[in-house]
Amino acid sequence: MSNTTRPSIYEVLDDRFRTGRCAGGDERLEQLHGDCRWAEGPVYVPAWRQLIWSDIPNDRMLRRDEQTGAIGVFRSPAGHSNGNTLDREGRLISCEQGNRRVTRTEPDGRITVLADRFEGRRFNSPNDAVVHSDGSIWFSDPTFGITSDYEGHRAEPEIDGCNVYRIDPSTGAVRLAADGFDGPNGLVFSPDERQLYVSDTVAGHIRVFDVHDNGTLGDGKVFAEAAGGDGRFDNIRFDDGGRLWAAAMHGGIHCYDPDGTLIGRIRVPESVSNIAFGGPKNNRLFITATTSLYSLVVSVTGAPRIRRA
Repeated sequence: MSNTTRPSIYEVLDDRFRTGRCAGGDERLEQLHGDCRWAEGPVYVPAWRQLIWSDIPNDRMLRRDEQTGAIGVFRSPAGHSNGNTLDREGRLISCEQGNRRVTRTEPDGRITVLADRFEGRRFNSPNDAVVHSDGSIWFSDPTFGITSDYEGHRAEPEIDGCNVYRIDPSTGAVRLAADGFDGPNGLVFSPDERQLYVSDTVAGHIRVFDVHDNGTLGDGKVFAEAAGGDGRFDNIRFDDGGRLWAAAMHGGIHCYDPDGTLIGRIRVPESVSNIAFGGPKNNRLFITATTSLYSLVVSVTGAPRIRRA
């Protein structure tokens, strides 16, 4: 384990970044691991006191024990898994972009396929997932895993377009939730679940949709756009103050006020793919960036892990 020290890893662009305590906490990034080929999909599992994440080109999932710091292989092969999250029962949900499916890991280790087709056609390459308090699972489906053999298996798409889908918690039926994306990637519900935010890596923006009571979405609008040359958006997460944090590739980590203003950044020495809040107090920011897993104990707290239905 090594530490990366900088004069300041926080860049304050608006005073709200400072007054909201976003620029507090550790003054250095802690490198927890540095032997990945392209790291993504961190998720903190409280019951295991472990962090799980994906090393996509190496087709494996890794885990880090919080108490000992030991790192090992969680699963290999792993279907070139990308994004990971937990359902309301604490089970691991994974987007296997190589296998072009969304799966659930059962308590006994069995893998249940939740979705691998829409209207009889295989998905492109499921990328990231989020679970609603009603138990529904929402996921993005860009073509990143089928454009080459690097992060999956090269293939022709069977579905027209790159979309966001919803898996019904009762029937398991898959429904198209939103379309019109160039490369949908990270997605997250607002803390009150009234909006769904989706990053579009290719288009260079984050869109927000109103969530209706019947589980459908409104038309959506652009919430934030990546400034020219300032990185592309990957996954996104909320803190409990309603601020949106975005992994912005070579732009580091961006923090947005609820009104859409970019108020600050966290500098990271590698291209940032994903972020996740975790730890016993949910105030440790885990960062996957190119070959490494970093962490930063911050002064803000992530949005609650489990919402009540």
